[in-house]
Amino acid sequence: MTKKILVSGGAGYIGSVLVRILLEKGYHVRVIDNLMYGGESIIDLLEHPNFEFVKGDIRDSNAVEHAMEGINAVAHLAAIVGDPACAKSPDLARDTNLEGSKKFYELANKAGVERFVFASTCSNYGKMDDPSQYISEDSKLAPVSLYAETKVAFEKFLLGQDKPNKTKPTCLRFSTVYGLSPRVRFDLTVNEFTKELALGRELVVFGEQFWRPYCHVRDLARSVIAVIEAPEAKVAFEVFNVGETSENYQKQMIVDEIVKVMPEAKIKYVKKDEDPRDYRVTFKRIKEVLDFDITIKVPEGIRNLKKAIDDGFVSNPDEQKYKNI
Repeated sequence: MTKKILVSGGAGYIGSVLVRILLEKGYHVRVIDNLMYGGESIIDLLEHPNFEFVKGDIRDSNAVEHAMEGINAVAHLAAIVGDPACAKSPDLARDTNLEGSKKFYELANKAGVERFVFASTCSNYGKMDDPSQYISEDSKLAPVSLYAETKVAFEKFLLGQDKPNKTKPTCLRFSTVYGLSPRVRFDLTVNEFTKELALGRELVVFGEQFWRPYCHVRDLARSVIAVIEAPEAKVAFEVFNVGETSENYQKQMIVDEIVKVMPEAKIKYVKKDEDPRDYRVTFKRIKEVLDFDITIKVPEGIRNLKKAIDDGFVSNPDEQKYKNI
């Protein structure tokens, strides 16, 4: 079993969940994070005997070299995440998500790290040509945002590395994430819809017919560990979609699930015929190769989010700190 893991972006929405699961499983975990959104999500871990923290940006070679010392596997989550955040700061997005990530991998290889697990996205697929078909890892990539463009470009960089390299990359194309986390976000579809209706507001939905796969933050984190623990031959230079095929939803279907727990919800639909992202994805490969199954589905995630808001766990879900922009 690989024992020492470096998580970039470990204070983030997914990273703060991943770090906790790794620690629960007995791994030694080191996080490198610039704390762009603060460090409250992992502050309690500073006293954990198997936890280390390096304050730094992945573009800072000195910080990265220090963070890579003695590491067996890297989970690379650090990025400018999401279409709005990348559109707002395009130069920073390119510099971090692509150029910075390339250097990050190169320093991992220099340090002799064995595994490099990259958090990519199903947004890479853009829009399906045939709505009756499911998209697989072998389908064409058609990024329609800067965020997805940087992810596609870095995937290409990783998969083009020399096979003899010490550091073996794996690309995980994450479904659209949702759910509770120590660094919870309310600017994601399921979370935002649930928040708005739990606060008694009218929800305005644009383009209710468009498809996307969804996966709980904890299950996305679990998929990283599944790769780290898998035999190298199964995952080296491989790409896996992460999620479950039954968890492809149209926006309308997400709303329908929320209405089941909030029947008084007020919804307004705004017709939108064109959405650059519209895709249904199959997750057969990760199931067959890694025997990976999700543990939480959208309806349960919605109930948990509603309870967190209703019971006051989050005092003001509208606060800026719960968004990426």
